[in-house]
Amino acid sequence: MAINKKPLLEVNSIDVFYGFFHALWNVSLDVYDGEIVSLIGANGMGKTTLINTVSGVIHPKTGKIFFKGIDITMLPPHSIVELGIVQVPEGRRIFPNLSVKDNLKIGSYTKRARAKKDQLLKRVYELFPVLEERKNQLAGTLSGGEQQMLAIGRGLMADPQLLMLDEISLGLAPALVDSLVRKVKEINQEGVTVLLVDENVSRSLSVCDRAYIIKSGRIVLSGTPRELKSAKEIKKAYFGV
Repeated sequence: MAINKKPLLEVNSIDVFYGFFHALWNVSLDVYDGEIVSLIGANGMGKTTLINTVSGVIHPKTGKIFFKGIDITMLPPHSIVELGIVQVPEGRRIFPNLSVKDNLKIGSYTKRARAKKDQLLKRVYELFPVLEERKNQLAGTLSGGEQQMLAIGRGLMADPQLLMLDEISLGLAPALVDSLVRKVKEINQEGVTVLLVDENVSRSLSVCDRAYIIKSGRIVLSGTPRELKSAKEIKKAYFGV
């Protein structure tokens, strides 16, 4: 895969606090156009804090974040979505009392997506046919796997250039997780850059071009799957053994 010289997303030496709690320490991360990059770490290590900071939900105390060369460090979330960064949050956060179709339509509220809403909806239905079959069904009545498909589909309705997926495997059977990972690859092959957040090392390395391992709010290791294949090194960085 050819990588441009300038990253699509640049996270430069950010520190993030919750009150007096220092959550992220001097974190830097690059994502290039066309990549799948995995952010790997156990629960509570700072993965969600990092992507929430990229999304503008939290602002860093120090450091800078750039997207397509634009400083987005202090922008509000809606402005960041408009630029092309979309986060699919952990826990799905669908609207259970709305239909599947209405949940999807909510995703296309941005100016960049509104004009091609029908085209985007058609593509989501092609990617996840079960969502079209159940488009008039209340979202809260879907299975866990179907709700995850809906959450991803809603994210795609915003026409992202960078799609950040937070723990899409949470609470799902392994076979279904494998199916979702294949869909992530398909989404990427169609031109969407992906930042995949997961705690499963082997699954993350199987799908990504590069990976970052985060521990206690610090990036402790990064590289290609081949560079990170040493089990001893992974265990030391990831599990502290």
